[in-house]
Amino acid sequence: MNRHSCDSPLRPAGSIQKSDVPVALRNRQVFIETYGCRYNFGDTAKLMEVLRHHGCTFVDTPEDADVVIVNTCTVVGPTERRMLRRLSLLSDKPLYVTGCMPKVQKEAILAVCNPNIISPENIQEWYRDVGTVTPENVGIVQIAQGCNGTCTYCLTRFARGPLKSFPKDEILRQVRAFADGGTAEIQLTAQDVSSYGRDTGQSLVVLLEDIDKIPGRYRVRVGMMNPATVLPDLDRIVRAFSSNRIFRFIHLPVQSGSDRVLARMGRQYTVEDFCTIVEAFRARHPDITIATDLIVGFCGETDDDFAASLDLVRRIRPNKVNVTRYSRRPFTPVAQEKDFPDSVKKDRSRFLLTCAEEIYSSVNANWLDREVPFIVTESIRNGSVMARSPSYQGIVINEPLPCGTEGRAVLKKDRKYFFIGERVA
Repeated sequence: MNRHSCDSPLRPAGSIQKSDVPVALRNRQVFIETYGCRYNFGDTAKLMEVLRHHGCTFVDTPEDADVVIVNTCTVVGPTERRMLRRLSLLSDKPLYVTGCMPKVQKEAILAVCNPNIISPENIQEWYRDVGTVTPENVGIVQIAQGCNGTCTYCLTRFARGPLKSFPKDEILRQVRAFADGGTAEIQLTAQDVSSYGRDTGQSLVVLLEDIDKIPGRYRVRVGMMNPATVLPDLDRIVRAFSSNRIFRFIHLPVQSGSDRVLARMGRQYTVEDFCTIVEAFRARHPDITIATDLIVGFCGETDDDFAASLDLVRRIRPNKVNVTRYSRRPFTPVAQEKDFPDSVKKDRSRFLLTCAEEIYSSVNANWLDREVPFIVTESIRNGSVMARSPSYQGIVINEPLPCGTEGRAVLKKDRKYFFIGERVA
C-alpha cells in the first residue's frame, strides 16, 4: 500500500460516466491510497495527472482531503480484507474506488461502504486526452492491460480482461517525456509484459528496440513476463536485453516446481520450459538478476510437489523469490476445491523462504568487494540513496547524490536484498 502526495502528477480519472469524475472533483483536495502491483501504481499516476489537469491538489492524509480515492487489488484474501476495513474507515468522506475489486467484487465493497466507482478503462481514456507526465525519479509506463492467460487461481484476469496492448507511439511518447524530465529509472509494466503486441501485430522486442533509441540518462526495467509468452520469442527477447539501456533483470514467475501443479494452475508451460528460459538468459547475460514467484499450498499440492519447488529453487539459484501462500479467490476455477489449513501454508512458506535466503547469501558472496557501475534512482533518506547496477542490484550509498548520478561503487556489505556500496568514481 502507498499513499500519494502532491509531488507526483500523472493523470487520474475514473467514474461510471466517462466525464463525471474529473468534473466532479475539479479543484478539490484529493487523497489517494494505492494497493497492489506496479500496474496499479501506474493507474494511480495517470489518474493523478488527469485530476491535476482539472485543478486538483493532492494531500498526504485523508483528514486533509475533500475527497478520498482508493485503488484496490484483488490478488490475495488478506490484502482484500485489509482494504475493506480501510474502506469502512474512510467512508466518512466522499469516497471513490478504482482498481481490480469493483469489477469482480463489487458486492464486498458495497457491504462496507457506498462509494463512486472509477473504471480503470476510463482512466486510460481520460489520460489519452491529457497525455502528459510529471518527471519522477522512477517512472511507470504501462504497455498493455489484461492478459490471455488461463491461470485457474487468478481473479485479476477477470478484473482486467483480455490482453489489450497500448499503441506504441503512446508508450514511446511517455518514455520520451520521462527521459526529457530527468527520470532515472523507467519501469515497463503490464499484467504480462512479454505478451505485448500479440493482439495488435506488434512485439515487445521491437518496442524495446525503439525505446533504446530515445536519448537520455535513464535505464529501463522490464516488468513481469510469463514463461508461456516468453518461450515463442525467447532468442529475440534475450538479445534485446543486450542493450546497455535495459537493466539485466527479469521477473519470471514460475509458481511451482511441479509439472502436475503447473498443469492444475493452467500455466501453459513446464518446469523444463522455465529452466530453458533461465539458461538462455544466463548464457548470454551471465550476471543477470533472476526474480521469480512461487505459490505454496496450492490446492492439491502434495509434499512431493512442494519438494519439487524447493529443488527448483536450489537448481536455478534465483536472486529473489517472492513466496505467496495460496489464497482462494472467488469465481476462479479452483475456488471450490479443498484448501490447506493456514498452518500448512505458513510452514511451507517459511521453509521455502529459508531455502531462498540461504541461496541469496551464497550468490551475494560472489559479489562482495567487486566494483560495479551504478545509476542513482531514489533518495531513501537524508544522506543516503538507492542506486542500481546494470544487473539491477540495489546498492545503498551513504552519500547525498542526485538521482540520475552515474558512477562506480565497490559492494562492501551484503544486506540480503541489497548491498551497501562505497562510491569510488
